[in-house]
Amino acid sequence: MDKIIVHGGRPLSGFVKISGSKNSALPILAATLLTRDQCIIHSVPDLSDIHYMLQILSHLGAQVERASGTVTIQAENVATVAPYEIVRKMRASVCVLGPLLGRHKEARVSLPGGCVIGDRPIDLHLKGFRALNAACRVEAGDVRVFADELRGSTVDLEGRQGPTVLGTGNVLMAATLAEGITVIEGAAAEPEVVDLANFLTKMGAKIEGAGTRRITVEGVKELHGAEHCVIPDRIEAGTFLVAAALAGTVVTLRRVCADHLKAVTNTLSDAGYKMDITRDTITLHGNGSPRPVHIVTEPYPGFPTDMQAQMCALLSRAPGESTVTETVFPQRFMHVSELKRMGADIALEGATARINGVPHLSGAPVMASDLRASAALVLAGLVAEATTEVNRVYHIDRGYESIDEKLAGLGAEIQRVKQGN
Repeated sequence: MDKIIVHGGRPLSGFVKISGSKNSALPILAATLLTRDQCIIHSVPDLSDIHYMLQILSHLGAQVERASGTVTIQAENVATVAPYEIVRKMRASVCVLGPLLGRHKEARVSLPGGCVIGDRPIDLHLKGFRALNAACRVEAGDVRVFADELRGSTVDLEGRQGPTVLGTGNVLMAATLAEGITVIEGAAAEPEVVDLANFLTKMGAKIEGAGTRRITVEGVKELHGAEHCVIPDRIEAGTFLVAAALAGTVVTLRRVCADHLKAVTNTLSDAGYKMDITRDTITLHGNGSPRPVHIVTEPYPGFPTDMQAQMCALLSRAPGESTVTETVFPQRFMHVSELKRMGADIALEGATARINGVPHLSGAPVMASDLRASAALVLAGLVAEATTEVNRVYHIDRGYESIDEKLAGLGAEIQRVKQGN
């Protein structure tokens, strides 16, 4: 099991290229199951979650080729059953349900289970499938969906913590091949949903309203192959902006979509950082300690829950009191105890972290609990005195392509140590 060693105190500067979005690529890859034709997807990041998704597609019978960030898939003949040993490593594997249901009118996928950041049920996915005239059963740990025919309907996917991104994508994919009109109310408006809709449209789907809370889908008889380039990963971009804010002099992010990052860049501006922003680049000028800010995570276009751990690391150095309130996954504070091991002054009050900035963090052995928590610990290590050892970094490989190499390219003293299992 690998670990990452960070020697703090090295200033960051230069350029970093942002990879394709994990949360776009996963459902887009799943959507290739909707057609017998060949699909070509560019800017697919080299991540363990992507590797698992391609394994699932291959297991289902798709022909998969991968080279230099481009994945070619032809799902001419596919099975409809994805067992536990295939899907257990990645929760997003549930997004094959929608395309299999749309194309074959049935699917059986093992339930992916819980998550360290809190319960993430798929009840809204099933609600959407039922609205399309599908029956849904949970049997022996599997979810089975089936229908004689799919018929368009109106369904509200707004959940207690807001819209469901994966659920919106799943229902959207199934609806493309349903008879009639489907209206998804309370739809997720994230850029990743828009990217999926753009790919489906290239395949021949008729979709309006992606990026709003109301998506309308007019079903078609069949979809065809398409070629598509995945959007840049806004969470990776936000993570490198925080790294630049913590330890940078002047750092430029290339291949970003600045419009997708407004909640993050506005917050960093409030914290006192100057940025030069174009359509596809962001340059952040470091200025020492940030000002305290108050953050509330919300569905897009609000401040993303996937950035709150990284902001906790940054705000641990901001003189005065900052607060971070988590409304999407209230239990998502596993990183707090590890940041406190490094000297951070953070108190949890329900779903709010109260952070009193400290002058210095100290390197320490820490344990990554999830994807974004692992990134936060690496970022804290950039400015900690002495050495930080981040263990269980297989989490970080789920969502960050070569983060250690990219940080080293900016001047960080960081290394990955490979260990036996």
